[in-house]
Amino acid sequence: MGAGAGALGTHDDEVGAMTQAAASPVDPKLLDLLVCPLTKGPLRYDRERQELVSEQAGLAYPIRDGIPIMLVDEARPLDEDDAIPDAVRARPDEGEPEP
Repeated sequence: MGAGAGALGTHDDEVGAMTQAAASPVDPKLLDLLVCPLTKGPLRYDRERQELVSEQAGLAYPIRDGIPIMLVDEARPLDEDDAIPDAVRARPDEGEPEP
């Protein structure tokens, strides 16, 4: 019975560690490397809202379980009434001629 109780205790410890890790903040080294996928500009970490904010794009990228979600479709416009700026969304890729 002692082995079974020990195994259960170990499992509970692992579940608790996973829950604690899920609520942990984003690694500061990762934040230094990330840029806005649209503008390639800097991001500001909003700890309270758990978002990475791109002032240039006017978007806030969510952070879920300590993982930044760097998808434009998942981003929230900074001003809820405004859409993503047309100039940002319609940026041509570098190296391609503009029409």
